[in-house]
Amino acid sequence: MQIIPAIDFKDGKVVNLKQGQLDQTTTYSDDPVGMADHWVSQGCERLHLVDLDGAFEGKPVNAEAISTIARNHPDLTIQLGGGIRSEKIIEGYLEAGVEYLIIGTKAVQEPEFVGEMCRRFPGHIIVGLDGLHGMVAINGWEEVTDVSVKSLAMLFESDGIESIVYTDIGKDGMMGGVNLHATKDLAHSVRVPIIASGGVTDIRDIEALLETGEEVTGGITGVITGRAIYEGTLDLAEAIALCKKDPSD
Repeated sequence: MQIIPAIDFKDGKVVNLKQGQLDQTTTYSDDPVGMADHWVSQGCERLHLVDLDGAFEGKPVNAEAISTIARNHPDLTIQLGGGIRSEKIIEGYLEAGVEYLIIGTKAVQEPEFVGEMCRRFPGHIIVGLDGLHGMVAINGWEEVTDVSVKSLAMLFESDGIESIVYTDIGKDGMMGGVNLHATKDLAHSVRVPIIASGGVTDIRDIEALLETGEEVTGGITGVITGRAIYEGTLDLAEAIALCKKDPSD
């Protein structure tokens, strides 16, 4: 399982939103590119970038900084979400060095788009499912739909998606612990890998996810962490070392 630091872009800064609420924003840095350098220096091998401005506007807003990060770290695996709503946008980011594009709102509104993009860009498409009480939220989490996370995950499984990023909105940015039950339940429902997101607080959450990931078919192959590493309640290097440790030791 990989530990995946998150860098959320808003107005050119690194921020964190509690439960996706714009009025609950904490700013951690004015330099997203420098923050990426920092996490790489701590051993990060995969980075989760979110163009929050793009999520709300429906188009890329922070593409220049994202491209700079990819250019500065050619060996770094980058997954990107926020405003990924057309083939042209996906193609542009792949050319810039982003490895995986996360389709969220568009996946819910136009499910056929996911299959089309998987065929056009095989191995590069991730679906982001953001849930509140088991139901999918879209448009920067401003709208909760009547579609369940599990049913949508099962629909996209056959499209050839690389993985699913599952975010529990109720937990996101709250540092109250990962929703293990919901994450495990989703992982049991599909065979594609699950990347957990929302609620990571400290090393105990990583230990619990590692244990849970061994019990499911596709596996929990990654966990995204934001506020915990910025606030210092989770040591990134320690968490990475734990995930790389041989279970037999």
